[in-house]
Amino acid sequence: MLSISNYLGEDAPSLLEHICEKITAQDIVHPGNWQQTFIESNRPAPVLNSLARIYGHGRLAHTGYVSILPVDQGIEHTAAYSFYKNPIYFDPENIVKLAIEAGCNAVASTIGGLGLHARKYAHKIPYIVKLNHNELLTYPVKYDQILFGSVQEAWNMGAAAVGATIYFGSEQSNRQIEEIAVAFEEAHSLGMATILWCYTRNAAFKTPERDYHTAADLTGQANHIGVTIQADIIKQKLPDTNYGFRDLKFGVYNDAMYDALSTAHPIDLCRFQVANCYMGKIGLINSGGGSTGESDLAEAIKTAVINKRAGGTGLIMGRKAFQRPFKEGIELIHGVQEVYLDETITIA
Repeated sequence: MLSISNYLGEDAPSLLEHICEKITAQDIVHPGNWQQTFIESNRPAPVLNSLARIYGHGRLAHTGYVSILPVDQGIEHTAAYSFYKNPIYFDPENIVKLAIEAGCNAVASTIGGLGLHARKYAHKIPYIVKLNHNELLTYPVKYDQILFGSVQEAWNMGAAAVGATIYFGSEQSNRQIEEIAVAFEEAHSLGMATILWCYTRNAAFKTPERDYHTAADLTGQANHIGVTIQADIIKQKLPDTNYGFRDLKFGVYNDAMYDALSTAHPIDLCRFQVANCYMGKIGLINSGGGSTGESDLAEAIKTAVINKRAGGTGLIMGRKAFQRPFKEGIELIHGVQEVYLDETITIA
């Protein structure tokens, strides 16, 4: 049995014993209640069927939690940089195989990669087709998510969901919001679920003192816009700071809102994100981050513990898994899944 506390090290008492007092566990909707949330919503019945496929698949089936393998880095970070450590993943079939062998709830990847083997695998593991990307071949580099495929194409290959990214705060964010809102409406009409990568992106968000791209208030507001355009699941980076609006001096804020909603504790910061997902009615999954080597498992377990105790719905982790040998990638994903299977780790 995986010793989760050992991987947390000296942070174990703080992370495993913390109780959220600003936004309490009683204030939020706990994972596993997605059916009640959506059965009362405007989502067509086939969307509930697609969500049931995702929540009912893999090692975390029917727990209310999800473990998703996302591999769109071949576009987002260039294929050579993403796959040079493990060239087998230039072949997208191995991405799907990794998700299946690791017992993931779903696999998220590009329309081309998933489409190439759709007839072989789309009925074996839920497909999440990522519709847009930030390509890095334009010079000078720009940061803009553009559509690479259509909702109809995703439906044709049997996808359970479509995914998309919006760079909130970027020059092109308004167009992206409008574009993806329309795409999500179409996806729902065809019976597919929707997952939104809610990332902040603006050079002004990073100062010499601090990077506010992962501030709880900025990412929380990105989440709130994401659920407003009817994302069924929100993907967000784990927050590691706060006070983005205050310190950057924009938006609408006051000191009282920070004091009322959060503290500096990492679980409270993540609870801030959960609250912005309609108090947990829309599931929050945090990203696993990049691969740094031997510390990957410990970092991923820490992220999973924070997400679970904050009231999140799971982890979406790619690079830490596919940038290592196939068997080791499976073991790492299993290690993270153990956090969500461990009933002693409760919502704070």
